[in-house]
Amino acid sequence: MKQSFLKKFKIIFWDFDGVIKDSTSIKGSIFCQLFNPFGKSLNERIRRHHDCNGGMSRYEKIPLYLKWAGVQVTENAISEYCRQFGILAKKAVIDAAWVPGAFEYLYSNPNDQRFFLVTATPQGEIESILESLNIKKCFSAVHGSPLAKSAAIESTLSTIDDKNDQVLLIGDSLVDLDAARKNNISFLLRRHSDNYHIFKEYSGPYFDDFVVFE
Repeated sequence: MKQSFLKKFKIIFWDFDGVIKDSTSIKGSIFCQLFNPFGKSLNERIRRHHDCNGGMSRYEKIPLYLKWAGVQVTENAISEYCRQFGILAKKAVIDAAWVPGAFEYLYSNPNDQRFFLVTATPQGEIESILESLNIKKCFSAVHGSPLAKSAAIESTLSTIDDKNDQVLLIGDSLVDLDAARKNNISFLLRRHSDNYHIFKEYSGPYFDDFVVFE
């Protein structure tokens, strides 16, 4: 990946988990922790599903995992599991390691670009996390769940004058790749150990950390 790659874009959409913070596997561990009472076999199934479905909201995953656990899927059950997940996830994400160079690139914004955040994390939770990390001010706007990433990007593009070939999404999941394709914008994959197997056939641009762009 050449240092100059990012310079040609005026707008960059950022995913959060796995792109800014190395927190993808941490959230998988939290799902497993919540469903640990239901046994090792279910935990392994949940881990496999989570690893293959990064970018999928907890509001989609938890009802599925409840069903697999044989728990009646009710609004109360979903709400309670999501509440517990949120409590555990917020602190874990704040404490998680930064993707090398991500903080520096966001803060220095060396190419004078506009940054937007699109994530499956609930809106209120991601805003609180960004404030705790002191990076909320780096973004022109923050879009969290329940708004889908593709819809958030489409809505943003409708309000700006920049052409689509000047817009990039940096992500680490198939959901991110799909959102970029649906909006006809460029995609840059952040590759790591948890998504390497999913993107074996991927032939587009990728990087391992932001240090390469320094």
